[in-house]
Amino acid sequence: MKANPNLIPNAATQATLDCLRQAVSKALERKRRLGQYSIQWIGNAPFAVGDDAPEHLQTPQQSDNLLNPASH
Repeated sequence: MKANPNLIPNAATQATLDCLRQAVSKALERKRRLGQYSIQWIGNAPFAVGDDAPEHLQTPQQSDNLLNPASH
């Protein structure tokens, strides 16, 4: 599935997107204040943000390494 940046959502869809963005923003801020880590994504790779994040997830992994473990 690819995003179409030229697509303009209707009012109901935009309201839903705004609500979801606000909810995620509040959840991430709450985790930050509680000192908890969160998982985020860059491309196809997860990484953790926060002081207590697992070390193996603290930096974004290269997608080739995820697909081909022998290249490590």
